[in-house]
Amino acid sequence: MFQELLFGLSAAIAYGIVGAVLMVLGYVLVDLATPGKLRDLIWVHRNANAAILLVSGLIGVGVILTTAIAASSNDLVYGLIGTLAYGLLGLILMGLSFLLIDAITPGRLGDELATESVHPGTWVSASSHVVIATIIAAAIW
Repeated sequence: MFQELLFGLSAAIAYGIVGAVLMVLGYVLVDLATPGKLRDLIWVHRNANAAILLVSGLIGVGVILTTAIAASSNDLVYGLIGTLAYGLLGLILMGLSFLLIDAITPGRLGDELATESVHPGTWVSASSHVVIATIIAAAIW
């Protein structure tokens, strides 16, 4: 019983590290998509657009990671590899959706995200992140 507890705690730590790495990577991708530093946009300028886009990406990564972990069938190595692979796929597809939305709409979406007033394009891009994550989660399961 104690051995199972240690294994579970070890697995939680390993998955937590993979999740943290993927969330940091997601943060970096959103930072690249927005002009200026994301940290300043959110915490100094209190920019809702940047915060909404970041939150949608983090929620999306969380949905993908949770599903990949649940589907890992108690095989830690397989679960960690699958979690990392599906998480990276999700980040790539979320980034591509941002670029696609930017390409088919007028103006530069990244510039609009840096404005003070909430831009409707932010919600469109944020929604695409959640939809992509949900689709990947369904594909995993």
